Amino acid sequence: MDGIKALDWIGMFTFLACTLLILLGLDFGGVLFEWNSAKIIALLTVGGIMIFAFIYSENRLAKYPLIPMSLFKKRSNVAVFFLAFSHGFVFIAGEYWMPLFLQSVLEASPLRSGLLLLPFIVTGAILGVLCGVYIHRTGRFREIMWIGTAFLTLGFGLFISFDAYTTTAKAVGFLMVAGAGSGILFEAPIIAIQSQVAQQDVASATATLTFIRNIGLSISVIIGGTIFANSMDTRGPYLREAGLPDDILRLLDGEHAGANVMLPSTLTNPARELAVKSAFAYSTRNMWITYTVFSFLGFVASFFIDASYLGTDHTETVTGLRKEEPKVEITSS
Repeated sequence: MDGIKALDWIGMFTFLACTLLILLGLDFGGVLFEWNSAKIIALLTVGGIMIFAFIYSENRLAKYPLIPMSLFKKRSNVAVFFLAFSHGFVFIAGEYWMPLFLQSVLEASPLRSGLLLLPFIVTGAILGVLCGVYIHRTGRFREIMWIGTAFLTLGFGLFISFDAYTTTAKAVGFLMVAGAGSGILFEAPIIAIQSQVAQQDVASATATLTFIRNIGLSISVIIGGTIFANSMDTRGPYLREAGLPDDILRLLDGEHAGANVMLPSTLTNPARELAVKSAFAYSTRNMWITYTVFSFLGFVASFFIDASYLGTDHTETVTGLRKEEPKVEITSS
């Protein structure tokens, strides 16, 4: 019962509320409902209010806060958290949205598009391991974050050049560059935040960083889908001028385009096929621009992270609820 009472119930409720409301608002906006509709405005407004309610709860009400606000008082910590958010926001796009481009423009099958992602994943995994070895031997992590964010920004910036004429070799090469930046950044931010906080706060800081990175993943998928859907809607007149019939146009509107990525390969008219591929390339290009900007912001944030000494000394920290010492009353006769 003491453990149940110690849980930050208000913090969990307010944060769950703000997360769900904002994600639903971003997901529905411009697709199911207009951005200026009452439903979207209500979702985003109440979600925003819940953010302030969560912060107030963590600062004033919670005895054991879900996310200690003291972690955000140091500039270096804030920079690490933002870098982790931008990393999660950007790298998931390569795994989640790149198959959409590969299947629609390169006409790859679902299985082949998965194989084409291997350069992105394998490159990141290998460099992630090598960076771990480097940190272990040298105790340095700032340079890794600088290099990682630079490669991530470069890789997704190169994605912006993808068009209807992109070759498989070009796509694989650029995926390796982006994958290198993605893999390098998995471990270094964790080491950075753990080195900047007191020993008793390491667990909370690590959990907070992981949570912030996961929030970046969730928001990224929704924002990317919204950008893609809205961009496909703007290509409607262009596709109509290319002579596509109404039944195909309906399959390529923002709401349905993501489920019809294999459509270009079924068209027998070369001009129409090129028009549809160009529409998909244009819509994914708008996503890559957004992700490149966020990656660059993470690159800037990496320069505000302080260096720290990583030693081999181990300090044991007792976790869990601390029982209060019983009060002893002394009375005089």
